[in-house]
Amino acid sequence: MTTPALKLDNVAKIFGGLRAIDGVSFEVAPRQIFGLIGPNGAGKTTAFNCISGVYTPEQGTISFFGQSIAGRPPSEIAALGIARTFQNIRLFGDMTVLENVMVAGHATIGFGPLAAMFRLRKQAEEQERLAARAHELLRIFELDALAGEFSKSLPYGSQRKLEIARALMLNPKLLLLDEPAAGMNSREADSLKNQIRWLRDTFDLTIVLVEHNMQVVMNVCEQVHCVDHGQTIASGEPLHVQNHPAVRTAYLGADVDESTLRQS
Repeated sequence: MTTPALKLDNVAKIFGGLRAIDGVSFEVAPRQIFGLIGPNGAGKTTAFNCISGVYTPEQGTISFFGQSIAGRPPSEIAALGIARTFQNIRLFGDMTVLENVMVAGHATIGFGPLAAMFRLRKQAEEQERLAARAHELLRIFELDALAGEFSKSLPYGSQRKLEIARALMLNPKLLLLDEPAAGMNSREADSLKNQIRWLRDTFDLTIVLVEHNMQVVMNVCEQVHCVDHGQTIASGEPLHVQNHPAVRTAYLGADVDESTLRQS
């Protein structure tokens, strides 16, 4: 039996008396594109924060290819091969587009403080490697022409793509995307769907995304898990979840228009 890339078992996170997530369990298979959906405040980003080490759950287990990661610091979890983007963009505004991507690669450098201090050949070679890798990722997201621009000058949709490029600089096995289509127009969102599939296939990734754009979710995800008030209300293939009465009521409203859920 194949070990899940990611497994949450009965996970709970409590803030005061509020259970932001309450007994959430799901499995993500290797190389799967998995969607975590739910209304605002349902606990989706809290789950991401527990997976990536920002929060420590009070209950349950989280495993990454069979290895327990609940409660580990974010740096350790990133080193294991989990990278993420954020619901609210977190770029270094006064650094260039290229520098924003390269900074993530410093976690993978092969030289120590002395090499950096004395600017040894090894340091120069590693910097060249990081720059080449960063330029390659920027080309994938059609941002290479903007490499020298400050990241704060980019349109919102381009900043989203830059965050994904920076996450990929860590060479992850699991990529967590928190609302990657936010702020994108319909053309950009359509392009993102193709990019997510391409990234999975090209970089041999497992991808978990939180997303409110249902066209993106239903067209790119192979499995979908829906939460509401911190609890699971539906899980399964996209068609099953999109037609689930609890999802239609809690997430999309009781009188949701059919066109909102229809696959393109």
